[in-house]
Amino acid sequence: MSNAVWFISYKLVKGASVPDFLLASEKCHNEVLSKKKGFISWQVLTEGDTWVDLVTWETMDDAINAENDDGEPDPVAQEFYSFINFNSLKQEVFSVEKSY
Repeated sequence: MSNAVWFISYKLVKGASVPDFLLASEKCHNEVLSKKKGFISWQVLTEGDTWVDLVTWETMDDAINAENDDGEPDPVAQEFYSFINFNSLKQEVFSVEKSY
């Protein structure tokens, strides 16, 4: 089985503080995402006003299942989401065909 990668691009909401956003993303990593089954890594990339999250999972099932909330949304994740302009968000999940 191959790894899977979330490729998520977005812009921040108008007036968002980049340092505050990065703190919220680190907290979301430490307290939420890194605890999900199959999590490997999360990279936060930026070019201009576009941000990209590359999140690597052990399997495609892990990537898909990680998106499902177990009931109430996590408040730490909600804080992270509050920085994102969801009208700009694009998300895809890719299988890793080959790594070098």
